[in-house]
Amino acid sequence: MAAVKVKKIKVKTHSGAKKRFQVTGSGKVKFQHAYKRHRLVSKDKKVKRIARNAGVASTANAPTIREMVPYK
Repeated sequence: MAAVKVKKIKVKTHSGAKKRFQVTGSGKVKFQHAYKRHRLVSKDKKVKRIARNAGVASTANAPTIREMVPYK
């Protein structure tokens, strides 16, 4: 009997997720905080400072995001 080779199906990348998330070398999912684009005068200093740094997705959401960006 000859072994039949089956091609793996390519998974499409979610186009919105590929713009918003990055997967680090250790497998964590990074993202940028919101509320840092306009009307910054009326926002608190602390909120702006926290939004400046990248965030890391929670362990509950990270697997779902990794499915959406399989090749990143």
